[in-house]
Amino acid sequence: MIDTHSHLLDDVFKDDLDECIQRCKDNNVNKIILVGFDRITNSKAVELSKKYDIFYPTAGIHPEEVKDINDLSYLSDFINNNKVYAVGECGLDYHWTKDNKELQKEIFEGQIKLSIDYNLPLIIHSRDAIEDTYNILKKYKGQIRGVMHCYSGSLEMAQKFLDLGLYIGLDGPVTFKNAKEPKRVASNIPLDRLLLETDCPWMTPTPFRGKRNESSYVVYVCQEIASLRGMDCTEIEKITDKNAISLFNI
Repeated sequence: MIDTHSHLLDDVFKDDLDECIQRCKDNNVNKIILVGFDRITNSKAVELSKKYDIFYPTAGIHPEEVKDINDLSYLSDFINNNKVYAVGECGLDYHWTKDNKELQKEIFEGQIKLSIDYNLPLIIHSRDAIEDTYNILKKYKGQIRGVMHCYSGSLEMAQKFLDLGLYIGLDGPVTFKNAKEPKRVASNIPLDRLLLETDCPWMTPTPFRGKRNESSYVVYVCQEIASLRGMDCTEIEKITDKNAISLFNI
């Protein structure tokens, strides 16, 4: 099984990272996309991937970081000098920061262009900004590939992103009892465009909701989607692993 969006590089794992990795292996989670989003985490993702062969690093500028990193030459140089498997996490976030929307759009679009230049997939973050995210991405239809990470929009909007050639990443919220729309998305999108994620240490699935999330818990996301679709978890695992290997070229 592959966790396609993990932040096991976060400081909350500094005392038990080896144990977390062992729990992944014990639960047949054998590949993890380790996601960078600023100068520190981009470098850390690459360095940890040299130490642990379970990790596949990415590099990006998260929308919450654009005030501090708004020079895309840094990211271009980093990608040019390091082996990474995606550009991102990048995108738009109007939930926490609403006073720099134009800067967010500029840096997001710049990262889209980098992904095209380097032939890398995008890991796309969108929070309270779904329409602007789509309007920017659709300008590059036919040139981009990537995933709508931790997708929280409607099934109808998901179809628009699918039409752009993107994948949909689902996380812990799909396991929440009252998460009607995530369950609807999980039940209806084409399986060949689905990816499993944790976004750990956040978005912890049931039955551990409220506690620290970790990559081994991606199995609960898989089990919930399998249940919703009347399938066996091993079937979902096989399909989503194939999707991840294809998208991230791992």
